[in-house]
Amino acid sequence: MKRYLDQLRPLFAKGGRYEKYYPIFEMVDAFLYSTPETTHHAPHVRDGIDLKRLMMYVVVALIPCILWSWYNTGYQANLALAKMGMAKTGWRYDLLAAIHIGFDAGSILANMVHGFLYFLPIYLVTLLVGGIWEVV
Repeated sequence: MKRYLDQLRPLFAKGGRYEKYYPIFEMVDAFLYSTPETTHHAPHVRDGIDLKRLMMYVVVALIPCILWSWYNTGYQANLALAKMGMAKTGWRYDLLAAIHIGFDAGSILANMVHGFLYFLPIYLVTLLVGGIWEVV
C-alpha cells in the first residue's frame, strides 16, 4: 500500500495532473503512514508524540461522548414522540420501521439507533465541509 501511494505522489505534487487534490491525498497518506518530512531543528517540547498521534487520542476520547449523544438524542426524541403524540413521519422513522426498531424511550437500542440517525447527517456534512475546505 505504501509503495502504491508513493507511486501516486507525483500525480498530486506541484505540477502533477491532480495537483488541486493534494490535500486529500496528503490527508489519506498521513492518516495511514507517518509523513516523510522531518524537522531540521530541535523542537521546543521534546516528547515522543506528534500531532497525528495526539489527534488520534482526541478521537478515542470522543467515542464515549458520541455514544452518549446518540443515546440522549434518541431518548429525548422518543420521549417527545410519546408524550406529544406526534406523527411518525420522515426518513428517520421510515428507516426505523424498516429495521423493526420502535420508538420506545425505555429501549436502549431504540434510543441509540434513533439518536444515531440524527447524528449521522451532521457528521457527514462536517466531514464534507472539512474535506472541501482542505482542497480550497
